[in-house]
Amino acid sequence: MSADERAGVDASAAIIAPAGWKVEQQLLQQDNRRLREEVDRLKAAVRRNLGQQLDQFGAADLGTRVDELTVLNQRLQSDLESAQALITDLAGQLNETHDDLAAARTSIRQLIRIENTASATP
Repeated sequence: MSADERAGVDASAAIIAPAGWKVEQQLLQQDNRRLREEVDRLKAAVRRNLGQQLDQFGAADLGTRVDELTVLNQRLQSDLESAQALITDLAGQLNETHDDLAAARTSIRQLIRIENTASATP
């Protein structure tokens, strides 16, 4: 998605979403950015440490270490999937709340119209 397309989406979202949601969306985006940076940093650290550890281990220890790293990798993949599922759930909740707000606004408008009509007639 280009910057112009994102700007258009952001502009249309700004019309629909209240300020609190914008803040929450920005916070989620910042958290996502921070998490991606942390993942990149951790990957780099793992690469560095793996290189150092491979130099220290003998051939017999390498198989065991590979198994340990495989288990660690699976755990990290699971954590990543959980975080992505949480993000998806939160996005769904945000959309549902947006729909509820739109329905509430419509109901309030109808009630105001009914009240104005009732007060206009003697």
